[in-house]
Amino acid sequence: MSKLTRCGWSTSDSLYIQYHDEEWGVPVHDDSKLFEMLILEGAQAGLSWITILRKRDAYRKAFNRFNAAKIARFDARKRRQLLANAGIVRNRLKIDAAISNAKAFLAIQEEFGSFNAYIWQFVGGSPIQNRRKSLKEIPPTTKESDLMSKDLKQRGFRFVGSTICYAFMQAVGMVNDHITSCYRYKQL
Repeated sequence: MSKLTRCGWSTSDSLYIQYHDEEWGVPVHDDSKLFEMLILEGAQAGLSWITILRKRDAYRKAFNRFNAAKIARFDARKRRQLLANAGIVRNRLKIDAAISNAKAFLAIQEEFGSFNAYIWQFVGGSPIQNRRKSLKEIPPTTKESDLMSKDLKQRGFRFVGSTICYAFMQAVGMVNDHITSCYRYKQL
């Protein structure tokens, strides 16, 4: 598989290659997985994605496999444990945001029946199929990510700027931003 043409960002590390080949850009409709990716994208702010991928298992353990109902009940003691956990990004603002985002996530599930129903409305329910020939053509934000960011913020989410939202959209397959020469482009 190493001879396959991939998006240039994914070729420097075996963890990146696996993520690119198996996850990135694959449409996700499972609420738990969507929540995980939203939290991880927020945790990535100011860091490289490979840092988050390397910490992902520790995040899953520390955040109860991204069970939003459990995270929403995290108290001061649990926050202190998270801040002491070297396996995750120990940033108080990001940890607090994950907890408050869990509460906002649950409110969206209550209102829309699922987070999936809510989040996919920003792309009309189907992935946007872009035709990018190079990584340079991929924008950091789009009108869809701008709208998503604005709405999430109004609902109490944090660490959901438009750039984070667009990275989330790429990760969960709301947009196909594999370059056209990448073998995954046609598969998705």
